[in-house]
Amino acid sequence: MNIIIPENVGYILNKLHNAGYEAYIVGGSVRDALLNQEPKDYDITTNAEPSEVKSIFPKTFDTGLKHGTVTVRYNHESYEVTTYRVDGTYEDHRRPKEVTFTKSLAEDLLRRDFTINAMAYNEEEGLIDMHGGLEDLNNRVIRAVGDARKRFDEDALRILRAMRFAGQLSFDIEDETLQAMKEKAFLLKDISAERIREELTKLLISDNPELLANVGYKLGITKIILPEFDRMLETTQENPHHCYDVGTHSLVAVKNIEADETLRWIMLLHDVGKPEVKTMDENGTCHFYRHAEVGTDIAVAIFRRLRFDNETIRKAKTLIFYHDYNWGEKVSDRVIRRAASRVGVDNMRDLFKVHRADVLAQSDLLREEKLSLLDGICKRFEELLDEKQAMSLKDLAINGNDLIKLGFKPGPEIGETLNSLFEEVLEDPELNTRETLLLKLTTQ
Repeated sequence: MNIIIPENVGYILNKLHNAGYEAYIVGGSVRDALLNQEPKDYDITTNAEPSEVKSIFPKTFDTGLKHGTVTVRYNHESYEVTTYRVDGTYEDHRRPKEVTFTKSLAEDLLRRDFTINAMAYNEEEGLIDMHGGLEDLNNRVIRAVGDARKRFDEDALRILRAMRFAGQLSFDIEDETLQAMKEKAFLLKDISAERIREELTKLLISDNPELLANVGYKLGITKIILPEFDRMLETTQENPHHCYDVGTHSLVAVKNIEADETLRWIMLLHDVGKPEVKTMDENGTCHFYRHAEVGTDIAVAIFRRLRFDNETIRKAKTLIFYHDYNWGEKVSDRVIRRAASRVGVDNMRDLFKVHRADVLAQSDLLREEKLSLLDGICKRFEELLDEKQAMSLKDLAINGNDLIKLGFKPGPEIGETLNSLFEEVLEDPELNTRETLLLKLTTQ
């Protein structure tokens, strides 16, 4: 079995071999190559210690000497070279307190998370597979190396990584590994919010985000890291416009939108407020009044808890708040302009994507009519853009400097005046000329 190794990586391996050391590509790069996928990066493992690696290559950086990692720079590219190691005691269920370098590749591979990530390769010896990784790849199985409970005790993040790899690769998780994930899920409380966010995001943008329910909820994982999602799954929707519980509806909506990180998180949480506001009328039909408003606050709290950046939070806050925008019975140009002024012109196309994904995750009641209406709104919005109709304050034909020239003093009055004029322009776009607006101000 041959794996094509890039020239730069081959150079590093050969340099280590010529100096008398073992060296292999290892982990994800081997897995991806065996799956006929282009590896995103190449990790190299060797029995050379960090000081020895540094003596062999002219340009290196000390990126993780404590854990045996040296970054080698060659041909304007960087590659991590890590010494075989045995991990010491894990005190925080995330990282070992200390590591011990070893000369044994077998000991190094034994400490790794899953069999499909515990294979090594070089051109001289071929594939080194001591834990059945190739068989598991062929059988499309995620299996922990050795004792699954010990692996998750060492690093609880591996629980999320198992679910994420299953989602990305469309693999099944082996039964013993699943059972260990369930037993050790409580350890996820010790994992940083950033790491949880990264793994959940990778799962959400995979082809199988439903594993968040099928694995995460069933094993008690989301109860620890995203309890709001559990409530969504447990909230039924007795309404003719819906055919799923809130959580399942949200996951179907996730799959109906492009694999953009922010948009998929928005679809996951767009109805997170529904469990809080659910009511039932005398006919047995449920309603979720104000769920968008309530859900926006809950979603923002989740985004902050998971340490999302401010730009993502701002966008999510807007699109979740307006995800159920009421277009009214007759959608006029004025309605579209006003919607754009509230949502933000830059957010409108994403709002349409959110609306479409939401509709596609509902029952088929009036689905075609809803989609047809949305198509018409999308089309007319683009036409209004082409016509350069004002849909934001910056589109107004005059600005604050014009008002100052008319004698307005800098301060709140300028903003209030511009907003008042903008409201008039939203109603009647023909008013948006410099001459007309200045005339209105001078004749008031």
